Amino acid sequence: MLLRIDHVGIACHDLDEKIAFYEKVFDVTVVSREINEEQGVNEAMLHIADGEGGGSYIQLVQPLRPDTPVGRFLARRGEGIHHIAYGVPDLPKAIREMAAIGIRVIDKEPRHGAMGTSIAFLHPKDVGGVLTELVESPRRQS
Repeated sequence: MLLRIDHVGIACHDLDEKIAFYEKVFDVTVVSREINEEQGVNEAMLHIADGEGGGSYIQLVQPLRPDTPVGRFLARRGEGIHHIAYGVPDLPKAIREMAAIGIRVIDKEPRHGAMGTSIAFLHPKDVGGVLTELVESPRRQS
């Protein structure tokens, strides 16, 4: 089911400051920045590498407001790893398979993710305490 680690989501207070840090320390490049109102975040995707299953990234997320999931996370835990995301070839199928084995799926239907992806989150209590995101990349045109 899993193709790759798509990205690791890192919650931060100051997106520009964290981008500068990751660019300087790890020599990575920002490939996408967007505001996702639905999730309440300002986000940046920093490219790490490409592999057979697709690209791998670091996703930096800054809350738009303190009452968002990432805002509440920062208030409780401070900056750090917020979630891990795995690439899947067929997100609707993956959602059905997770639900069928008793994993609580937060998103019953795929929703918009960064860089044109479709995403769904799994409840952390059912996945070893880790907020887990499933990501289907947009289909490439041949």
